[in-house]
Amino acid sequence: MAMIDVKTEITGNVWKVEINEGDTVTEGQVLVILESMKMEIPILSPEDGIIKELRIKEGDVTAEGDVVAIVEA
Repeated sequence: MAMIDVKTEITGNVWKVEINEGDTVTEGQVLVILESMKMEIPILSPEDGIIKELRIKEGDVTAEGDVVAIVEA
């Protein structure tokens, strides 16, 4: 099993967390929605797998490249 870091591509506020640790996700599924400059930016799962770790919560501020979750594929 591979562990895949899911990272932000932009600095923003965590507006909504769509998943929990232990959830099964599919490639392309929305995991987290960031808000930046009044735009919603979805962070998608890169692979099918299980959320092993969730590193953010709603209201957090993220920087570009921050790991928000780890998917076991």
